[in-house]
Amino acid sequence: MPPGSYGEVTLIFSWFAIFNVILAYGMETTFFRFFNGDDDKNKVVTTALISLTFSTLLFTILALLFQNQMVELLNIEERYIKYVIFILALDALAIIPFAWLRANERPMRYAMVKTVNVALNLGLNIFFLLLLPGLADGNPESLLNAIYIPDFEISYIFISNLIASGITLLMMGRLYGKRPYTFDKALWLKMLKYGMPVMIAGIAFTINEVFDRVLLAELLPQDIAKSEMGKYSACYKLALFMTLFATAFRLGIEPFFFSHSSSDHPQRAYAQITNYFVVLGSVILLAVVVFADVLKVIFIQNPAYWDAMPIVPVIVLASFCLGIYHNLSVWYKVTDRTQFGAYISMIGALITISINYLFIPVWGYYASALATLAAYGSMMLISYFFGRKFYPIPYNFRKITFYLGISVLFAFLAFYVFNRNLIIGSALLLVFLILLYKMENETLKRIFLGSIKSKNN
Repeated sequence: MPPGSYGEVTLIFSWFAIFNVILAYGMETTFFRFFNGDDDKNKVVTTALISLTFSTLLFTILALLFQNQMVELLNIEERYIKYVIFILALDALAIIPFAWLRANERPMRYAMVKTVNVALNLGLNIFFLLLLPGLADGNPESLLNAIYIPDFEISYIFISNLIASGITLLMMGRLYGKRPYTFDKALWLKMLKYGMPVMIAGIAFTINEVFDRVLLAELLPQDIAKSEMGKYSACYKLALFMTLFATAFRLGIEPFFFSHSSSDHPQRAYAQITNYFVVLGSVILLAVVVFADVLKVIFIQNPAYWDAMPIVPVIVLASFCLGIYHNLSVWYKVTDRTQFGAYISMIGALITISINYLFIPVWGYYASALATLAAYGSMMLISYFFGRKFYPIPYNFRKITFYLGISVLFAFLAFYVFNRNLIIGSALLLVFLILLYKMENETLKRIFLGSIKSKNN
């Protein structure tokens, strides 16, 4: 796929991310908060399900009625708008079922459904984009030739997504049945009060995450805008390893934060968890930067996208800062001060929009990468300093800054100073791993020996 077409897809998925947050209106985090704090858990589940079902149906009806206005607002082609509407609706209806799995500590089921979703989406894309054209040409009288449409690649991407989202909802649909439904208005109003700041924070966060693509499309000359956005988005994908690690860590730890918030001295556990995250994240940061040229051949096979490779260390570091921020954000979630999450994310969004708006015309996508790092770095620091005031957690600040600083220094040397030399980069990574082992030897033994003992028991 040429960079221009990839830029078109990226723009639409950027709007997906923003609308997903709006349609969830903070109900996922709210669900955890009330599910762990209310004795009548079924009432929490059904109230959340009814609320999201009604709001999703309302959105679907209004969006279909005003789809022409949405096309103009989002600056996307009309032929894609129905796919967008129905994918958004299906994903919104699956929010509470997925949250229920996480709240009930059923990671295997959660991981299985998510894996099926990704595998099905990927498999359908491979079929439609790579296999179907050849099969249709070789079998002109077959059904395959009937379903193949030339120059339909972008639509095939959304059809794949739509099918995957639909099957995922069917797999999770059991939560909607076999339970007595109760809608508690008083509980619902409390959930909305808790969730609205979370939604505002989510919108601001999503602006930090994807709005740079929208601004690239708007602020760059139109003849190169989508091509440049495609290059930027493709190289941005190399931060996937850090993003997956941070997301998996957050999905597993967030229910723990709430379930242990009333235990004795939970702050110690929160601090230790953040230390683990920084240690592992520092290794991933350095490894991705060192092997960036290897990874680009695997994940970004078209050399037309490689012009944007210099943004990779910046984006990986930005994703790391975001992961640390999510760990630090426990203080406002367990103390019901979710408005601070909104304030912090809004500051980040303001930084993102300002830097992009001012410098995209000058620096192009380099400005977008620096804006992402500035936003997430600022959010991380602001959350840390506010957390010290309202909910002190004994983070090992020296250890965190040491590991983060060394991994950033080595990554900078490997990528920019030694020009991505794989031998020198590998040596720096090895030095870092030896240093890590020397300093964390006892902790690593405790973790792995404890894991082995628990399996044997």
